[in-house]
Amino acid sequence: MNFLDGSLFTENQDKLVITAAPYGPEWVPADFPADIPVTMEEQIQKAVDCYNAGASVLHLHVRELDGKGSKRLSKFNELIAGVRKAVPDMVIQVGGSISFAPESEGAAAKWLSDDTRHMLAELDPKPDQVTVTVNTSQMNVVEQMDAADIAGTSLAEPENFRAYANMIVPSTPSFFEEHVRRLTKAGIQSAFQFYNVNSFETVERLIRRGVYRGPLVCNWVAIGGGMDQPTIYSLSNFLRAIPDGAMLTVESSMRNVLPINMMGIAMGLHVRCGIEDNLWNQSRTEKMSTVKQIEQLVRMSREFGREIATGKEARKICKVGVFYDTVEETLAANGFAPNPRGGQQGFLRKAA
Repeated sequence: MNFLDGSLFTENQDKLVITAAPYGPEWVPADFPADIPVTMEEQIQKAVDCYNAGASVLHLHVRELDGKGSKRLSKFNELIAGVRKAVPDMVIQVGGSISFAPESEGAAAKWLSDDTRHMLAELDPKPDQVTVTVNTSQMNVVEQMDAADIAGTSLAEPENFRAYANMIVPSTPSFFEEHVRRLTKAGIQSAFQFYNVNSFETVERLIRRGVYRGPLVCNWVAIGGGMDQPTIYSLSNFLRAIPDGAMLTVESSMRNVLPINMMGIAMGLHVRCGIEDNLWNQSRTEKMSTVKQIEQLVRMSREFGREIATGKEARKICKVGVFYDTVEETLAANGFAPNPRGGQQGFLRKAA
């Protein structure tokens, strides 16, 4: 991304799109009873509460009545339908892992098979977005958490901690290329999860080869453990590669969430918060609900002078439902340089 004169002035930035991640599939209800919804009615109401607080995108996972993350697509259909009816303008983003929580004590935390994940393209009603991970990588979500972050929670249990520390995101080319094609055919936007600049480069190549022809809507995931480090150096290096037409949300973990989001707000990027990412206020004196986290970001952004996007405005910023006909159109719309033609090398040669 290019930061020109005036790029840090709010009148030159999009309104802030806040993604809420309120379902926290890595936690059990006892970890935060006041803020983890279990019944379908509670899960729908949580989406409503997040929307009313200022979040325009909902990162959606589903729970069964026993409190465990659901792997039943029928439950996803039910929740999507309920949220769509209750808050029709909210952008619904389904988490592509289909709840990676371990099913029993001592079991590994692992994602479902490729065939099952492909079925996300068949959800009915269809979501606006499905998150897509690119390239198999370690996803040690606890690497940058300290003992006080998880004290008294299920993640502090040795077997559970070990399961999450050793979690791997399986995403080979045969999976993600086919997945993107199926989502696009269904009219669902791929929301790419970038763990580092390498995963971004793979998606750029997908675009240049015509595999993906849509807006570049993405998250920079900075939680360590196989993903980027939550520092300004990692973020600035990543931003140097991202084209100006991308819609980029920053994402981190625990008490890194707020400072990373502050950087994102200042730079005209977009933000994500919720108990899936963080349980605490910044002084770690008490747990902080997803709604309270959203309200905090709304206050900060408005103090800065950057207004908050409504659901309809977020849809325009994310370009929900937009797809392109050609590779050239996709490259241009996202702000990439065009594909080279023959001996053409950038601006090094004058066209004949």
